Amino acid sequence: MSDRRVASDSALTALAPLIWGSTYLVTTELLPPDRPLLAATVRALPAGLILLAWGRKLPRGSWWWRAAALGLLNIGAFFYLLFLAAYHLPGGVAALVMAVQPTIVLALSALLLKTRTTTAHAVACALGILGVGLLALTSHASLDAVGVGAGLLGAVSMASGIVLTKRWGRPPGVGLLTFTGWQLSFGGIFLLPATLIAEGLPGAVDGRNAAGFAYLGIVGALFAYTMWFRGVERLPALAVSALGFASPLAATALGYLVLGETLSPAQLAGSLLVICAVVLVRPRTTSERPGAGPSGPPPAPRRVRMISRAS
Repeated sequence: MSDRRVASDSALTALAPLIWGSTYLVTTELLPPDRPLLAATVRALPAGLILLAWGRKLPRGSWWWRAAALGLLNIGAFFYLLFLAAYHLPGGVAALVMAVQPTIVLALSALLLKTRTTTAHAVACALGILGVGLLALTSHASLDAVGVGAGLLGAVSMASGIVLTKRWGRPPGVGLLTFTGWQLSFGGIFLLPATLIAEGLPGAVDGRNAAGFAYLGIVGALFAYTMWFRGVERLPALAVSALGFASPLAATALGYLVLGETLSPAQLAGSLLVICAVVLVRPRTTSERPGAGPSGPPPAPRRVRMISRAS
């Protein structure tokens, strides 16, 4: 993998958490108040159904339960636990609790993907958590057992989804958009009953609400999750998860640019630590791998590379 390819894949994948960082702003400024489950369902289900209609292909065999499991972990359970944590914790504390996700990915990758853990990986996770803490925590932060538990379970849910997506890959003949549609659809199906029971439907939706829902569904789900799952396929699991640190970074920047919030020296230091964490776990290129290059083993024959592309 060339330096240019790695940089391109990383940049496209980073678009997802950068977009997700705008979710708080869109929710508070455009959506109806106190409708977190409705927002999560509208964000997932319509986008998933659109992608299903586009791909015109349903799961087969074991991929029914695999797609359902990934939809539950990456979308349904994660969305619910994320909003539950947000309701019980200040935003900064919720962000800090969720920032343990790369550490969980590191452990699960070693267990399920047999990925070698390095000192740089551990340092990157610590720097990321510290950076998010500096970005988000305030003197008014407080803890709540339900909120902390939901945040930790949400981090475990998303981390498990990332690692299992990496482990299972994509079924042969199924495109990325269709694969993304399966997960969004299953996640939305899991969320729909909870939404109808707990919140119901709003009595009226104005133009601002419609614009907010459209943004969450089209940009925040359909586009962002397609880029995210593309990155999960092409990049190491920990590198993808560490890119998630960009979400609170984007939320902080939007608060400064759009809402006129001020940035403290601690927040600027936190931003720098987050960037350092992402750089530390960047994917290694072919030229950086041990044994590669002129003194390493000879390149694989052309025939083997062609078979690898077809698989």
